Amino acid sequence: MIQGRDEDEGCCCGGHEHDASEDCGCGSHEGGCCGDHEGHGDGCGGHGHEGGHSHEGGCCGHHGGGCCGGGCGHNASDDQIRMFIVGPIETDCYAYVSEGECLVVDPGNSGAAIARHLEDVRVTTIVATHGHGDHVGGVKALRDATGARFLMHEADVELAGRAGEASELGRSYDDDAPEPDQTIADGDVIELGTASFRVIGAPGHTPGGIVLLGQGTADGVAFVGDTLFKGSCGRTDLAGGDHDALMATLARLREEIPARTTLFCGHGDSTTMMEELEGNPWLQPDAVSDGMH
Repeated sequence: MIQGRDEDEGCCCGGHEHDASEDCGCGSHEGGCCGDHEGHGDGCGGHGHEGGHSHEGGCCGHHGGGCCGGGCGHNASDDQIRMFIVGPIETDCYAYVSEGECLVVDPGNSGAAIARHLEDVRVTTIVATHGHGDHVGGVKALRDATGARFLMHEADVELAGRAGEASELGRSYDDDAPEPDQTIADGDVIELGTASFRVIGAPGHTPGGIVLLGQGTADGVAFVGDTLFKGSCGRTDLAGGDHDALMATLARLREEIPARTTLFCGHGDSTTMMEELEGNPWLQPDAVSDGMH
């Protein structure tokens, strides 16, 4: 396990290595360097989210309840998920490693530091779940350091191109995102090693939001960005937000993501689809029914 903050880059890097052959449960982050999570800022809220999910001590310890081993239904494999908490509002950036190849999801800041922590693998692909600065601010530095291709949905390219500007929340990030090497859309499949991820279009938080649903050795994994959180969902009062579109997206995710899937969120703790189907008010039938019409 890589631990510690890179002081030059402001990156709480390497915190968790999830073995995809183990089950994952997920609770609060215990032990480490980022301190308490004071809320989701740009990533969440807008729906009665009071204070977010607390990181007890920060990001470099294990997940209490066990994302380093305890409930996500992954296929037995040597695949890994590594987590980095970056930027002024603690964005969760993930690196999925399969057969030595690495897919990085949402490098929101500190791209050079993330690259240094991934020198033992070959970073081939960078994907943004959406175009907000806290999810793409580190793309340029990471791509420059690794030569990886950058993928995102076409509808968020313009938004990502302004990532280096101060956001509506008064924050700024490393760089504007570069033009993607390729745009991706609903139904596309991204492959690496023995794993693959199906792209699910997830507009609402932004027009070009996506979810990555794991297949192959990544079965049981979903990277959901700021669309869905533990007990809540993404806000729609920022640039490009659309409440009706988000409700339609949540209705679709309720039907398409298997209950055993672990949801790796853009901020705060991971969760499972089963937990959210049971307890997230925004996934209950009376809420999502509005999105089905």
